[in-house]
Parts: sequence; structure tokens; C-alpha cells
Amino acid sequence: MNESTITLEQINAASLDEACAMLDGLYEHSPWIARAALKQRPFLSLAQLKHAMAQIVSTAAKEAQLALLRAHPELAGKAMVDKSLTAESTNEQGKAGLTQCTPLEFETIQQLNAAYNAKFGFPFIVAVRGTRGVGMQKTEIIATLERRLHGHPDYELQECLRNVHRIAEIRLNDKFGASIERGNQVWDWQEALAQFSDPSFAVLGQLTVTYLTDAHRTCAQRIQQDMLDAGCDSVHIDAVGNVIGIYKGDGTQAKALMTGSHFDTVRNGGKYDGRLGIYVPLACVQQLHQQGRRLPFGLEIIGFSEEEGQRYKATFLGSGALTGDFKPEWLEQLDADGVSMRDAMQNADLRIQDIPKIKRKAGNYLGFVEVHIEQGPVLNELNLPLGIVTSINASARFTGEMIGVSCHAGTTPMSMRSDASVGVAELMLYVERRARADGDSVGTVGILHVPNGSINVVPGRCAFSLDMRAPSDTQRDALVGDVLAQAQSIAAARGLRLNLTETMRASAAPSAPQWQQRWEHAVASLGVPLHRMPSGAGHDAMKLHDILPQAMLFVRGQNAGISHNPLESTTSDDMQLAVEAFDHLLAQLTQETL
Repeated sequence: MNESTITLEQINAASLDEACAMLDGLYEHSPWIARAALKQRPFLSLAQLKHAMAQIVSTAAKEAQLALLRAHPELAGKAMVDKSLTAESTNEQGKAGLTQCTPLEFETIQQLNAAYNAKFGFPFIVAVRGTRGVGMQKTEIIATLERRLHGHPDYELQECLRNVHRIAEIRLNDKFGASIERGNQVWDWQEALAQFSDPSFAVLGQLTVTYLTDAHRTCAQRIQQDMLDAGCDSVHIDAVGNVIGIYKGDGTQAKALMTGSHFDTVRNGGKYDGRLGIYVPLACVQQLHQQGRRLPFGLEIIGFSEEEGQRYKATFLGSGALTGDFKPEWLEQLDADGVSMRDAMQNADLRIQDIPKIKRKAGNYLGFVEVHIEQGPVLNELNLPLGIVTSINASARFTGEMIGVSCHAGTTPMSMRSDASVGVAELMLYVERRARADGDSVGTVGILHVPNGSINVVPGRCAFSLDMRAPSDTQRDALVGDVLAQAQSIAAARGLRLNLTETMRASAAPSAPQWQQRWEHAVASLGVPLHRMPSGAGHDAMKLHDILPQAMLFVRGQNAGISHNPLESTTSDDMQLAVEAFDHLLAQLTQETL
């Protein structure tokens, strides 16, 4: 902090006019937002002030929201050329390199700006300093403009407002000299890990890391080194490829706190799914190590090797093995290239015979906590950086195929066909109707494939997947039962043969009340409003739930919270808050054990 920065104490103590002057320039030509938010003083934290201002905008009339957007200059637009930008906008566009556009780049941005404004009636707005605050690349800005030009007007209105809030957040950080070094460190760790991807995807610029590939093993080695560098006392890779980092306690408490998440990805996925839950607690260990501090209990941070089930049908393999739920028959599964899991493990120098030995004893642990990106739009919609998970939904997965008769597409009458793909299509529509009928159940056919399909051949075989989830085991089981019965009925009516294999079934995992309360106290200590929410996605925590009390903390995602997608993103500011919440949880446990 330097002499020009301001403090919350000054904001809370100043007159309304004085405080407004201190916050001038946060929202472009719109001082009414800070003025209205300041009436809610005193503020406990910058996070609380940021949320208060965002809520003022969210509850404003649509015309006021549109006026706010229209107060913003176009990127690399007329205001930049004639140097009439505000000082803040000049700084931001300069950091993104927009003041040094080539003639072609300038022309491209101008054309896209004009098309965007004509379609939506307000300028394209993106926080050009990005998720880490140091500036987006021009190519990324242009690509974002091109993508969002095709968006829905309602979505774009909200996305522009979200970016306006991000711009204000960065400007507020600058005014206060706010330190987000630990959030930046977590962001940097994940960025470095994301350079490793399976080769066929890497050449396309896509992130894909599947179980025990070379990229997966390299990620494990990088995580292992990151853990050692951060101050873990020991790190090892266990019999299924989990990376285990230990930070010892001071010896007054025999038990340890287990935490972590997975580092494998879906195909063409994002950088933060799972990995955030490894590096947030590691940032806490790093600070403890730098300060020479030990907790009364140990910390065990685990990078789970396989959660997504992409290479083999073995979802939650890494975390499940720690609960004793490793199925020996998995070893004989073959991947798309015909490589068995057994051979993959042996090639990775894993000791298959030691898998039973890594099962954890519940008595050695206080519990399990997991930090995870939300993977949905709720926190983003509410302008909240953190959310408290109340329960993880129950789920079940199947792979299957409908088998009919391949025949000529031109000579076989419609009434005489046994078309396997039409049978699956009918089932897909039923899954959609049935899940919607529950209101909060979901059903997905994520894989659909006609082997050796041809444009002029009636499909004789169609492979597919089923993923069904619901808030309770009972509701899930009713959904599964109805869908499987309908699948049999469709097959019988169409003269098809149905094969279905259940590949995963996980019970709902409600958060342990005491652990959920610890997260709530941690978030409240940051001045962030509490939001409790279920998780529709499955997580490693639902496996550890079998032996340990568990609770999760969600971190807001950007781009409307999209996940399992290259656009998956979150900010270093939100990561910083997650680290601070984890600090607070550790402090609570320390107090409880004294």
C-alpha cells in the first residue's frame, strides 16, 4: 500500500460525498452506483463493498442498466482515437495492447463493434485486464467479440453487466492497493499445469488429460514438485496414481484433515475443474511453511488421479480407491486404442498389488473438505464469489447400444426397418421429458455413435450413454427405473435388441452439518453473503463421504459459469477469497483442538 491508496476505514468514516469522491471512476460515468451502495456502510471487506455495488446494478431498472452499458466506450473505438477516454479506460485498453493495434486489427475490431452495437443496442464490453488483472491478448479479445456477437440479447445484457462488475472490481483493487498475491499464485499454478495435454488434443490447442497418459503422468510430476516447493514435508504417488502431499502437524493432534480434488480432465475441457481444489489448500500450506507455523493437526492434500472416467469406465477411481472401492475387473478394461488399464498402470510403474493398502482408516482423519469451481451459472448470476454446498446429488451412469438390422436406405420401406438410431433418438426424447417432470432431476445422453455409419445405410447399431442425477437416491432410482423400462419398451416395439451396462452409481452425499457450518463461518468472515446450494455435478467428496464427514466450497465461474469447456474460467480475486476462506477454516479447527 502506498500513500495514494485508500482504506475501508477511511470509506466507512468519511461523509457520503467524501466517500463518493474516493470511489469515483469505478463504474464508467455512473457515480450513482457507488453513492447508493455507500448508504449500506460500514463495510467489513472489499468483497462486501463489491457485492453491494453489483446488487445496486442488478436491482436497477433495465433502462438504468442500459445507460450504464452505453456509458462505456467501444474497445479501440473513436474515444480512444481522439483521446477522450477516461484515465481508467485508457490504462485498461493500453494494457491489453489495444492502443497499438495494427491497421487490420483496428479495422476488424471496428467492424465487429459496429455489428455488435447494431444487434444489441449497446457496446460490446469485456474486462480487458482479464481474470488475473494483467491484460488479455488482442487475439483473445477479438475472438471473444466474435463469439459473443452470436449470443442471445438477454444473455449479452447480463454478460456485459458481469464484465462491468469485473472492471469495477479491478479498479477498486487498484484504489485500495489490494493484495491478491495468493490468488494470483493459485491462478499461475493452474495455468502452468494446463500446458500439458494429450497429444491429439494438444495440436488443436485443446486441454485433455486422461488417466495415465503421458500428459497425465507429467501433470502428476508437476503437482508433486509444486507441493514440495510450497513446503509439504513429503509427497508421493500412490498405487493408483494419486499425488499425496503431507504437511505435518505439531504433534498435539494425531488426526489429519484430508482435502484435494482431481487433476484429470474431460476431453477439450477447462483449466480449473478439480485442479482448483488442489492448489487452494496448497496456497495455505505455502503460507504456513513461509511463516514456520504448524497446526495442531496434519494436512493431507490429494490430487486425485481419475475422477472423470474418460479413458476407462472407472469414474472416481482415485478417490474411490481410498475408500476401498476399487473394482479388480476394471483392470481388464480396454481404452479406445486397446490398452488395458492393467497395462497402463504397469507402464506408469504403479504397484497394482498395493491398491488394497491405500484404503484410508476413518479414525485417522478429522474429515474431508473440497474446494471446486461451481460448474454452473448460479453464483455468477447472484454476483457472489463463493457458495456453500449442502449436498451432492445422487447419480447413475450407463453405457448401452440398440441393435437392429443394417439395410439399404433406398430400398427398405419405412415400415420394414429396425433402425437402431431411431430407437435411441426416441429414448433421448423420453429422458428429456421424464427428467423435466421432476423439476430438479437431470438426464443426459452425452455419447451417441453409429459404428461404421454410412449416409445410405439404415443404422443397425447405435451406441449411447445415459447419465441421470437427482437430489436424493429415491428420486434418482425412480428416474432410472422409468428410463430403463422405457428403453426396453422402445426396443421391443421397434424390434431392436437392447444392451445396457451400469458403469457408475453414487448415492447423494449431504454435507456434514458441522463441516458445512465451518465453511459458512469462513465465508461470513470475509463479508461475503452466504448462499447455500446443492451440487448437481459429482465430485470426489461424494466418494470420501462413504468414510468421512465432508463438505464443499464452490467458487464462482466466469462466462456464465460454463464448465467442461475451454471457456471455463474464474478470477484470481475469487481464488484469493477461496484461499482466505480455507485459512479461516483451518483457524477454526485450530481453535477447536486447543
